[in-house]
Amino acid sequence: MRKTALGVSILPTIAHAQGWGNVGQEAPQVFSWGQWWTEPLFSGFWMAWTRATLAFFLFVFGTILILTFIELRWPGGRERRGVLGLTTTRGDRLFVALLGSVYIFLAWIGLVGTILWAPLAISIVWLSFCFWKI
Repeated sequence: MRKTALGVSILPTIAHAQGWGNVGQEAPQVFSWGQWWTEPLFSGFWMAWTRATLAFFLFVFGTILILTFIELRWPGGRERRGVLGLTTTRGDRLFVALLGSVYIFLAWIGLVGTILWAPLAISIVWLSFCFWKI
């Protein structure tokens, strides 16, 4: 009983130490690259377009556009048998690379947090591995 009373008495102190006392207050305006990268580009738009989401969509559509030009120049998809034992084309390798990158980012966010420069580097290595060996 005494431990419960002690625990309940220090609970507001713990909550305040974690920042819950500042929930309704506006955060101080300090410039950081993370804030600049994720602040909204358009106010009142149906989707929260940030520089990060814009860069992501430009990358995906850019790679699809590049693969379209390569396919028009050298048709056939350049099938090959990779490390996994699957016969894949360029588009298959792009799909595996993008899907693997999604899993890398989700695992990183779930296990580590939201500093996303390291999973970006891991995803770039994964992308180059997919186009080189798969």
